[in-house]
Amino acid sequence: MKPTIKPARTGQSRRQFLQTTALAAGAVTLGFPALVRGQNLNSKLNIAVIGAGGKGASDTDCCNTETIFALCDVNRNNCAGQLEKYPEAKYYQNFRHMLDEVGKSIDAVDVATPDHFHAIAAAAAMDMGKHVYCQKPLCQTVWEARQLRTMAVERGLVTQMGNQGSSQDGLRRGVEAIQAGIIGQVKEAHIWTNRPIWPQGIDRPEGEDPIPEGLDWNLWLGPAPVRPYKRDVYDPFKWRGWLDFGTGALGDMACHTVNLTFRGLHLGYPSEIEATCSGVKAETYPLSSKIRFEFPKRKFSQAAAHPSWFHRHDTRTFDACTLWWYDGGQPKEGTRGGHDGSNKPPVALTADLAAFRGEVPGSGCLLIGDGGTLFSPDDYGTEFYVKLNGDSKFSHYKKHPAVQAIAQTIPRNLHKGDADRMHHQEWIAAIKAGKPEDCYSRFDIGGRLAEIMLLGCVALRTGKTLEWDGPNMKVTNVPEAAQYIRRTNRTGWI
Repeated sequence: MKPTIKPARTGQSRRQFLQTTALAAGAVTLGFPALVRGQNLNSKLNIAVIGAGGKGASDTDCCNTETIFALCDVNRNNCAGQLEKYPEAKYYQNFRHMLDEVGKSIDAVDVATPDHFHAIAAAAAMDMGKHVYCQKPLCQTVWEARQLRTMAVERGLVTQMGNQGSSQDGLRRGVEAIQAGIIGQVKEAHIWTNRPIWPQGIDRPEGEDPIPEGLDWNLWLGPAPVRPYKRDVYDPFKWRGWLDFGTGALGDMACHTVNLTFRGLHLGYPSEIEATCSGVKAETYPLSSKIRFEFPKRKFSQAAAHPSWFHRHDTRTFDACTLWWYDGGQPKEGTRGGHDGSNKPPVALTADLAAFRGEVPGSGCLLIGDGGTLFSPDDYGTEFYVKLNGDSKFSHYKKHPAVQAIAQTIPRNLHKGDADRMHHQEWIAAIKAGKPEDCYSRFDIGGRLAEIMLLGCVALRTGKTLEWDGPNMKVTNVPEAAQYIRRTNRTGWI
């Protein structure tokens, strides 16, 4: 019996979404989540990887405790090294053919393609009842984020978005500290990055080059409009800056750098988004941008720090707050990304950081509360420092007595290895246990974060202040924004 799919409030039912993604994926059918063979926690999963030659190479290695059953990449040459490492794995150039041929033999799929392909590949796998790990920023549009969240929850699938800092103790401890109110009510959050480190703010080059042997360029384009191949312009990796394929600096890094703030402050739908930038070219994101997100007052229920039979949850109210995002800088030739990285919060806000560290780091997160400030100097929020009102300087969270006094309320990731491997292994363990809730960045959580960031991309593209109706997924004041909330795909990639 097929699971019931309730109609969505987005102009198209979720069943229609599944049907259209199935069209892109080939002949796939609705199904329940794949059963782990033998229902044995010690048995190995059969895993397939889509986009196995880029980030997917390290993703595959993070899953090497299991059986790497199939590897898919549109560029055969990109996959050569991984096929040597996993000689028993079947190779496919087209993910649709892979799912058609080995769909019944695999338990889970890792998606590590360029952003424009994420939702199509992930939805096709989920449509077959496969558990999915998908790289950040999960997808390219708000509509896709909403649909993937819904599919994961309604089908009971085990999912994980690839913002691997989520696996670290420091990030989870930071969330506990913020939610406990260590710095009081947070009115402002300032988050900046050294991205882009790829070309942005450029026009499409003229002409075309011969397509390299082994690359299926039409398949690489997927749902995007057809354009000629140009060597070293889109593939590998430079696709991030192009509107048709990536999500710019914001999409690349915000699922990492905003993660601590998003979770700690329990950010939901923003009510208003405004972007200023160095200018969006016809086809690429700008060289620098500054984006303002307004979040209304909200409530959050969490596990009680000291639970009892009659008191299992604490409820906290968060005041309205403003989140500021900064990326890029002034043009500077000879630098990685072509900018000087100067786009950061105002000097008046970072003076304490500069005094504390000797300089303002290239990436960071600064939360300003009425009881103090919290600062994280890395891309993933895995380390943080606290300076409460009355403190003379910032202190590392492990040494600050106020942080030490906060109870642990979030389970820790106990898997071994670096952050990326721990994040994948959490997903694998959750599949075997049949517990989607064990994944800290499951699509129902990661998709919410991705949706916020993707709204920033919409604000960049429209150049107007957006008023956002989150429950109805609609910009209420800028009609032309609708084309960026939900993308129109190329024929055959509905």
